[in-house]
Amino acid sequence: MKAVVYKGPRDVAVNKVPDAKIEKPTDVLVKITTTNICGSDLHMYEGRTSVEAGKILGHENLGIVIEAGSAVERVKVGDRVCLPFNISCGFCENCERGFTGFCLIANPGNAGAAYGYAEMGPYSGGQAELLRVPYADFNCLVLPPGAEEKENDYVMLSDIFPTGYHATELAGMKPGDSVVVYGAGPVGLMAAYSAMIKGASKVMVVDTHKDRLALAEKIGAIPIDHTDGSCIDQILSMTNGQGADCGCECVGYQCHDHTGHEVPNLTMNNLVQSVKATGGIGVVGVFMPEDPGAADALAKKGQIAFDFGAFFTKGQRIGTGQANVKAYNRRLANLIAAGRASPSFIVSHELPLDRAQEGYENFDARKDGWTKVVLKTGA
Repeated sequence: MKAVVYKGPRDVAVNKVPDAKIEKPTDVLVKITTTNICGSDLHMYEGRTSVEAGKILGHENLGIVIEAGSAVERVKVGDRVCLPFNISCGFCENCERGFTGFCLIANPGNAGAAYGYAEMGPYSGGQAELLRVPYADFNCLVLPPGAEEKENDYVMLSDIFPTGYHATELAGMKPGDSVVVYGAGPVGLMAAYSAMIKGASKVMVVDTHKDRLALAEKIGAIPIDHTDGSCIDQILSMTNGQGADCGCECVGYQCHDHTGHEVPNLTMNNLVQSVKATGGIGVVGVFMPEDPGAADALAKKGQIAFDFGAFFTKGQRIGTGQANVKAYNRRLANLIAAGRASPSFIVSHELPLDRAQEGYENFDARKDGWTKVVLKTGA
């Protein structure tokens, strides 16, 4: 089969590799039809993780079941399924409590497993023609009839739509709240979109990329252009000097200031200043326990200089961590099926799998207009 393989920093290639296959009775084999390049993939692409050369990338996956293991009962050959990026067993303590992003079984010795990602287990990714899906009865979201007509919407259920929604949940957002979102990349746009679906009174989105801010404005959010470094002043002026009711961090450890310099603690400290006293902050932008490529001494150890005094004084709250996709994907799928949500508005480019390298290069460069890349296998 063909697959996108990590070779080294800023070096991926579409290679012929051995076919994925069923390894356990609880597996299914999925013929991938649509798979996305995620902003999280760029951390690996840039050499900012410990991912090993030869890893097949891709954790935003959708396709058709072509083979099922002997112990699989619910999922059938021919089902079109969207796959949470979390690989979870369904029966460990964390999975039982709904924390499927922190499964204790799928990646022994660690809390959490995923397809094609550094430190998230031995699993190959789905930027490929075939994908092995473990614990298939639990992990597969079987899509409704006709789903292929909205495939670019449904594939967003694998990660970024639930992750954006999760940011608003971690922040404690309620209907009528004002919300500030740092980052107008795919996850930030999904957080803004989710906040609007949930009834926010005002959604402000901070970024320096005008093409991405235009998408935020298109869905009814207020774009906050941070190219002059004035985002906090702009937010305070729109909230009577108090700050937003809650905020979402959707950038992560490679955030940059308005001059283009990487400042790992910038968005976190800006949120403390731009969210009101007693407000909540939801952090879904990736922060790594180690960052070997960091220039900052603290960041190399996965640490940031956080304005904890101001955070404490304001009585704010923080929720963090990757999304437990299964907590949200079925309900969000219902919104898509009913025509109440169309997350594919962020898709800027559809490319065949063979052009994945082009997609990585342009998405990583934040080239104007490259907001979300969807790869098609031709299946």
